[in-house]
Amino acid sequence: MRREAIICLVLVVFVLGVYWQVKDHEFINYDDNVYITDNPHVQSGFTSKTVVWALTTTQAGNWHPLTWLSHMMDYQLFGLNPWGHHLTSVFLHMINSILLFLVLRWATSTLWPSALVASLFAIHPLHVESVAWVAERKDVLSTFFSFATILAYINYVKLPKKRNYLLVLLLFTLGLMAKPMLVTLPFILLLLDYWPLNRFQFQQEHGPADDNTSKSSEVSGEKLPPLRLIAEKLPMFLLSGISSAITLWAQDKAGALSGLEIVPLKWRMANALVSSVSYMGKMIWPRDLAVFYPHPENSLPIWQAALAGFFLLIVSIVVVRLAARYKYGLVGWLWYLGTLVPVIGLVQVGEQAMADRYTYVPLIGLFIIIAWGLADLGKENRRRRNLLIVSVISLLLVLALSSWKQARYWRNSVELFEHTLKVTTNNYVAHYTLGNALALQGNLVGAMVHYEEALRIKPNHAEVHNNLGNALALQGNLAGAVAHYKESLRIDSRLGRTHRNLGVALDRQGEYEEAIGHYLEALRLNPQDAQSHNNIGVTLAQQGKLKEAIAHFSEALKINPYFTEAQRNLESGLKLLGEPKSTNPVAGSQ
Repeated sequence: MRREAIICLVLVVFVLGVYWQVKDHEFINYDDNVYITDNPHVQSGFTSKTVVWALTTTQAGNWHPLTWLSHMMDYQLFGLNPWGHHLTSVFLHMINSILLFLVLRWATSTLWPSALVASLFAIHPLHVESVAWVAERKDVLSTFFSFATILAYINYVKLPKKRNYLLVLLLFTLGLMAKPMLVTLPFILLLLDYWPLNRFQFQQEHGPADDNTSKSSEVSGEKLPPLRLIAEKLPMFLLSGISSAITLWAQDKAGALSGLEIVPLKWRMANALVSSVSYMGKMIWPRDLAVFYPHPENSLPIWQAALAGFFLLIVSIVVVRLAARYKYGLVGWLWYLGTLVPVIGLVQVGEQAMADRYTYVPLIGLFIIIAWGLADLGKENRRRRNLLIVSVISLLLVLALSSWKQARYWRNSVELFEHTLKVTTNNYVAHYTLGNALALQGNLVGAMVHYEEALRIKPNHAEVHNNLGNALALQGNLAGAVAHYKESLRIDSRLGRTHRNLGVALDRQGEYEEAIGHYLEALRLNPQDAQSHNNIGVTLAQQGKLKEAIAHFSEALKINPYFTEAQRNLESGLKLLGEPKSTNPVAGSQ
């Protein structure tokens, strides 16, 4: 136990050495606003209403109530101070690294390969995105429940009692409520049944015995036919099916799913093959990592997809042929490919071709192959073993330094997206988001340069037209702003905020009736848009229609009792009419 404790301590040092710096990082203006900084539900903390909201909402295109509750807890504790939110994710990653070590140690009773897998997991640069990005809390949180489920499953195999199995189901359900990527976990448990738990009972064994399987495992369970093992996990497969259905519905509702007319099936299949190999390349040589990898302008060259498919096929044939002797090779390979399935792009969610965060769990399979392969390689040659030990320690130090450097890019939005533009090409998302970050700093000229570049790459990007219109409006170019707002609505007429922005610009040009029409359309698209109610009130007041204006100011305050501008406008309108002041209890308590 002393060696295990020392290894856990080393994992803690590794994680803190790489990630302690994030306590000084800011929130990123790419999804962090959706999850925290612009989310009034999260910023309300724990209340009965917010808990119900977390359990029912599909905001951000997912149903993941535990993730929302996690962000609410952070806000309750730290407010909008980023350091607390960041360190929560670091702590979860640290616990995940320790849990992974304990899972493999308990399942295989092999110390050093288990420690190497956990170390690679803890410090690999591809995992920086999941840890340093607060919006990716769902990665580290769901993985915590994933590893906890596996530990509970190992305990169930050792002591097959009903209550132990129910604990497995409970932890798995909680994991799905943090991120639906855990739908592949029943498949992982089947792989672990094969190795290292050695629960598969075949009618006839082939090939030599594997010295690295469960003969040395501390866990001994009853051997069962494959169909019995699958049947044992049917409740988990059912939960995975339900979670997948909810996720597809939520993503479709949020407009996150790309149809075949946008990303054709042959493009998706080609990208899936190339991405699967690209992740392996980035695992070996983790450079040019980016927060967003755009899809190629056209489909990938057929030779790239064919070469990637041929490589995957050859590796698959090799691991199958060697499975009798090296079971960990087959398990690690299928772990990698299987856990990539939900995010490989066959069902296209979002605009990215691939994402570093998608490797957070899948790379464990390749790490297993590396760790147990090195153990076999150095088994009977002491000199070779010593050389491997020195090489592994050097590799871990290099990876830790690389991850530390990669984490630095996440200090703020400007630095992150400037780096992304350096390592990618034709990245309209990076230009657009960098433009937003510069606009927030007041650098409108710099923002407009990136908005225009984003439009050069993707002319029909409605959001970019909207934000370029905002920048022009702030510079006083109302005619230019109106032109971009109208172009934005031509591309996507469902953008309520663009209707509102156009209404403001028209209002400033004296086009009151047309402005009100766009405010009303914004409210039709989003009835909870307090700002549009306030804007209508202001426009009506300018026309002398005070009673109608007061009704809209009052409606804005019903939606957002903390809306101080609407409160001031309401009180001014009531004063002009000679009526008593508003009795808004929130305003009165400020």
